[in-house]
Amino acid sequence: MRLHRLDVTAFGPFGNAQRVDFDALSAAGLFLLHGPTGAGKTSVLDAVCYALYGSVPGARQSSQGAGLRSDHAPPGTRTEVRLELTVAGRRLEITRQPPWERPKLRGTGTTVDKAQTWLREHDARSGTWKDLSRSHQEVGTEVEQLLGMSREQFCQVVLLPQGDFARFLRADAETRARLLGRLFDTQRFADVEKRLAERRRTTEARVREGDTALLADAHRMQQAAGDAMELPELAPGDPGLADTVLGAAAVARSTARERLAVARCRLAAAESAHAAARTALEEIRERARLQARYAEARQRAEALRERAGAHGEDEERMARARKAEAVAPALELREEADAAHRRAAETETRARALLPAAHAGADAGGLAAAARRTAEELGGLDAARRAERRLAELAAEYTGLDRQERADEDVLREADAWLDGWESTRAALQTRVDTAREAATRAEQLAVQRDPMRRRLQAARTRDAQTTELERAAQRARESEQRALAARAHWLDLKEQRLAGIAAELAARLTDGEPCAVCGATAHPAPARKVAGHVDRETEDRALAASRRAEEQHAEDERHAGRLRETLAAAGAEAGDTATADLAAEAELLEREYARARRDASALHAAQEELRRAEREREQRLADRQQAAVRAASRLTRRDALEREQSRLEAELAQARGSADSVAARAAELERLAARLTEAADAVRAAEGAAERLKEADARLADAAYRAGFDTPQAAAAALLDPAAHRALQHRLDAWQQEEAAVRAVLAETATAAAARQPAADPAAAERTAAAAERRLREAGSARDAAARCCAELDRLSARAAEAVRRLGPLREEYDRVARLAALTAGTSADNERRMRLESYVLAARLEQVAAAATARLQRMSSGRYTLVHSADRSGRGRSGLGLHVVDAWTGRERDTATLSGGETFFASLALALGLADVVTEEAGGVRLDTLFIDEGFGTLDDQTLDEVLDVLDSLRERDRSVGIVSHVPDLRRRVHAQLEVVKDRTGSSLRQRGTH
Repeated sequence: MRLHRLDVTAFGPFGNAQRVDFDALSAAGLFLLHGPTGAGKTSVLDAVCYALYGSVPGARQSSQGAGLRSDHAPPGTRTEVRLELTVAGRRLEITRQPPWERPKLRGTGTTVDKAQTWLREHDARSGTWKDLSRSHQEVGTEVEQLLGMSREQFCQVVLLPQGDFARFLRADAETRARLLGRLFDTQRFADVEKRLAERRRTTEARVREGDTALLADAHRMQQAAGDAMELPELAPGDPGLADTVLGAAAVARSTARERLAVARCRLAAAESAHAAARTALEEIRERARLQARYAEARQRAEALRERAGAHGEDEERMARARKAEAVAPALELREEADAAHRRAAETETRARALLPAAHAGADAGGLAAAARRTAEELGGLDAARRAERRLAELAAEYTGLDRQERADEDVLREADAWLDGWESTRAALQTRVDTAREAATRAEQLAVQRDPMRRRLQAARTRDAQTTELERAAQRARESEQRALAARAHWLDLKEQRLAGIAAELAARLTDGEPCAVCGATAHPAPARKVAGHVDRETEDRALAASRRAEEQHAEDERHAGRLRETLAAAGAEAGDTATADLAAEAELLEREYARARRDASALHAAQEELRRAEREREQRLADRQQAAVRAASRLTRRDALEREQSRLEAELAQARGSADSVAARAAELERLAARLTEAADAVRAAEGAAERLKEADARLADAAYRAGFDTPQAAAAALLDPAAHRALQHRLDAWQQEEAAVRAVLAETATAAAARQPAADPAAAERTAAAAERRLREAGSARDAAARCCAELDRLSARAAEAVRRLGPLREEYDRVARLAALTAGTSADNERRMRLESYVLAARLEQVAAAATARLQRMSSGRYTLVHSADRSGRGRSGLGLHVVDAWTGRERDTATLSGGETFFASLALALGLADVVTEEAGGVRLDTLFIDEGFGTLDDQTLDEVLDVLDSLRERDRSVGIVSHVPDLRRRVHAQLEVVKDRTGSSLRQRGTH
């Protein structure tokens, strides 16, 4: 990574824009960044870090946003840092602007602009810059990936901070562990320790959970087996728990199987006894049934003998009814013929009553002949009916022609009347259209004048209102300016008094044995003393705060007055010198004229529409008048044709109607007469046929009764039975036969007769015996089922316990393995001889690399006297493996780094910092760091040691590196020619480069 250019604006102590040309400074390889205390040397390094990572190093991290802004910057200048650098072969430009609270562009008060970030890359082929991103997150990720370091690593490797490595050199193991952990990102090894500890707890919990489930199954087996299983007191995690549970389960299963065999034998005996009792019960029940059946059959036989007489009468009645059934068809035929004859006679009488007297005595043939003649006459009236309908149509057509003639006359009258006044109507409508058009043109002209007039009137009113307000605001600005000047003068006086006594204030913080923050010396022989009237920092800060508040109030008053002047100037330019009242009168007159023109112009559309409608109506009236004339000529021709046709049809109808009023009336008379004659002829023929059929039916009935054995047809009719009586009689006869057959069958049964000869059966006693046998069978079955369930439950639980033991085997092995690894990485295992945690072991290896890299430079700085070595000893209760000692070649003794003098501590810390930079660079993927900064500490070195240190730093140029030394030691200005000086004054610090081309 090589820095090329840094631009800062309103950042830290730099109120105005400043630029650092690192290319010019780096050309010498070694350059000096110097300036008085508090001028802002470290702020240059802060700007580099802020440009790369968006935050500043160390304790200054909390001073973000508004804290980065220079108090000397003008209110309208935004804080900005721009850094141009080359990293990984890519030339980049990073620009960052922190959040900025600025005055609002409109109104009063302030608003906050969000932070901005730009990342651009230089295209060597086109020579232009290409935008890459404007996202804070994307730019931060890109920079961290290119550098391969976090902000903490960068601050330790590139910006070697003042005092940090001296403290690291003397720090205890825990402090070193925290710093090295941040630099080398060993959190992943600590995460491994936590992960292994969590896995140990997880696997231990799973093993205990499995043991708990196994013990639960063992207790369930004990409940199922009862006294057949003995289980000692066990707890999850006890040794041999699985073998104990499985052994007890095997014994319980054996005992349960023996009990099941005994229960099965008892069940077989109970089943045999129950079967014998059920057989005896069935036999006794069957004998009782047969005995009851025989007794019932005897009773039914006696009842049949008592009803034998009535049964004989029913048989005789059924025989006569069966004979009469042969005569029944003839009887039914005679009744139907008699009914038909009576109906035909009545119909004939009614039909003859409707006939004219000339046909009342005619027979069927005469009536039929008269009906045919009437139908022929009716057929001849069809042509007359068509002529009559045509006459009606002609009358309707006459009416329509008369109606059309009257309508055409009305159309002609209205058209003539309307067309007579057309010219005057058209002229009036055209005049309305022209007037409305002129009004619309006038309204458009006035509308153009309205907005300027309104703006002038509003500007005049604003001009009048702002004049007085501007005078008051100018007075407030003058008063606040005087207060701000007085407050700033008071603050500057206090600051000069404090700077005059700053040595005493710094001396008050010195502690014997601790290095001075200015020169780094640990000895303080003559510290300065405070004098009376010394101004402390708190008093200066209060004065500064009061000065800033006064300046802010003055700036706010000036901004307010400026806004009023701008508003007043704009209003005056717009309104001119015309009085507000005159402008108001002109505006009111303009509005009235505009409203009147708009009102007149609004009638334009309606007038145009009315003119178009009138023109369309004229054309329609002309067309209507022409069509009416055509229709009148057509009507005359049609009337002549209709009159000729009407005369011909009326002559035909007069001949066809005869005496009737119309052809339709004559046709209706003939239709009624033909229908009556036909109906009468049919009725006469039907009556004659019915009389013939009645005579034949009487002859057949007399013959059938004689053949059936009856003296008269009346006797045969009396012997017939209706269906209901026939069914009832047949049912009684069938029931008698069935009952008689059933009784004879029962009395003839051998088994029933044999049972009747035996003693009476006792089913109740047999049922009691069978019930007792069934109860004993149920009890034996329940015992057998209980024993079987016990065996099945023990088998199931035993199988589940065996499966659980099998599953727990690999889990126990995993727990043992994870527990050993967790103890080893936590440093609590006997296998870990140094009792070092994994993270500490990795940090110790890194520290050993750092010590080796630092020794190469420390030996040159100390003329071969000192060597840094890594110690693995434990200090007290702290971590082991993170000790750091120095070997003195003059004495050959190894001693603690805290015994080094101030100057020795500095160059040892510097060597340690450079070695750490090399190791971290290698750890970050070998990113080349071409620019380094070393902050303070050179004041503790003598001339010889300073030369040796500078030689070591100058040797870094062999690898094309440039080193910036941050120091206020005067001797360095003579030794290092390329310089960047920070100059401070009351308006803010500035930068000057010297010794560069």
